[in-house]
Amino acid sequence: MKTPTDTTLWTCGADLVVAQLEAQGVQHVFGIPGAKIDKVFDSLLDSSIRTIPVRHEANAAFMAAAVGRLTGNAGVALVTSGPGCSNLITGMATATSEGDPVVALGGQVKRSDNAKQVHQSMDTVAMFRPVTKYAVEVTDPSALSECLSNAFRHAEHGRGGGAFISLPQDIVDQPVTGKALSSKGRPVLGAAPDAMIDAVSRAIAGAKNPVILLGLMASQPENSEAIHDLLTRSHIPVTSTYQAAGAIRQEHFSRFAGRVGLFNNQAGDRLLQQADLIITIGYSPVEYEPAMWNSGSATLIHIDVIPAETDNRYLPDAELVGDIAATVRKLAARITTPLQLTSEAASILEDRQQQRKLLAMQGASLNQFALHPLRIVRAMQDIINSDVSLTVDMGSFHIWIARYLYSFRARQIMISNGQQTMGVALPWAIGAWLVDPQRKVVSVSGDGGFLQSSMELETAVRLKANILHIVWVDNAYNMVAMQEEKKYQRVSGVNFGPVDFKAYAEAFGAAGFAVTRAAELEPMLRQAMDVQGPAVVAVPVDYADNPLLMGQLHLSQLL
Repeated sequence: MKTPTDTTLWTCGADLVVAQLEAQGVQHVFGIPGAKIDKVFDSLLDSSIRTIPVRHEANAAFMAAAVGRLTGNAGVALVTSGPGCSNLITGMATATSEGDPVVALGGQVKRSDNAKQVHQSMDTVAMFRPVTKYAVEVTDPSALSECLSNAFRHAEHGRGGGAFISLPQDIVDQPVTGKALSSKGRPVLGAAPDAMIDAVSRAIAGAKNPVILLGLMASQPENSEAIHDLLTRSHIPVTSTYQAAGAIRQEHFSRFAGRVGLFNNQAGDRLLQQADLIITIGYSPVEYEPAMWNSGSATLIHIDVIPAETDNRYLPDAELVGDIAATVRKLAARITTPLQLTSEAASILEDRQQQRKLLAMQGASLNQFALHPLRIVRAMQDIINSDVSLTVDMGSFHIWIARYLYSFRARQIMISNGQQTMGVALPWAIGAWLVDPQRKVVSVSGDGGFLQSSMELETAVRLKANILHIVWVDNAYNMVAMQEEKKYQRVSGVNFGPVDFKAYAEAFGAAGFAVTRAAELEPMLRQAMDVQGPAVVAVPVDYADNPLLMGQLHLSQLL
């Protein structure tokens, strides 16, 4: 490969594409080749970038999204034209709604064929524009580096998201003149204006029931550090969306009301409903609809890298826009007196503490088989220490885990709630493991979601990825079933047949385990954790108590 500073004639546009990826610091590219894009795959062989072939294009985007979320640098997906691009759309929509920076490169027919009905001709830019922050087609070879460089800037700046570049075959196959543009890094924002921070600090001083609501951006490590300072000085109660898992430290646990999302019935919801001041940090309405938690009676403060996405129930009284960590540190420095909790807030937090203790002490006593969700959550808590990462798919288990499994490391847990996309857990786990191969990754899904991306077990085996995947088995799309039963008193389209997941995993070359009685759960999970490489554990689950999730569930009802 030529050096990124060369301005010269490149053998083909693909060589310049790859040189630009190297200039951006890309280490992995996930994708599936095809005739319209295979020249780029060929050029990657002569680069420093590792090519990871996957088994479905959506999973390429999911893996790239994990890289983007955990590093802040956009992960890259590379796919061919036509269905290669259309298969990618779900992954890119998920990345954008979850705030994960991803750059996707899609093959396209030759420019001369663009207006014809030819093999795999498709207006991919129009398809991707609604689900990305940036979508363009390279129409001239001289624009290759510019388009790619801008894709990374759009994907990574502010709240992350997807960017898509369409690469016509003739541009990547033919010689081009140009150079790779050096990456200057992301622009660094300053803190919000001092006058605004002073006004918010006065609002905090005058509030009787302030509450902090953390969103996805709060879980970035540098933002989490600053939030630690704010909580230490202010003692303000805090809750979070599912995506902000791990944003607070254990020393603030006594004032953490847990995570909120989906059903409006958690301790955090009750704190928000009685609040006179709500401070959101790094929050987007896509994480948890404002109408679910904002009564409109509280003063609302928005702290983020971008202005608020307003709606009828999210109209901030003040917006501190700028670098989140810098803004929060300045705000923390202005807090002089810790908050004295009202009796109502203290009661909510104390009750939440008692529920946590109850689960820790008695969760293992739920001995029925199939297993109660809380028994599985309790067992998972034992194996997921601070050195282990967790990726969570979408389903009923997602609610039980989000509410009752705790984390104190920023970005330790990846949870989808923007698109609530099924099948994300395993490909996310592969991407997370590639970012830090020294760290064990546990992923979890239902049996419905698992089979939407389980073909990537082969990818995990090929990479020797140190991943444990836990499948909660009930032979149904149970989260849908729960809501259908509530609305219609019957279910439709949710039941399917059984799979021997132990044999299935072994067929891919992974270690397979199946829990067949309650007493096997904890020892089998520990045994599977000891496997160096991909392993799958199938755990039958009894979701009979799922309807309680939609009401005011108290663990004393179950334990």
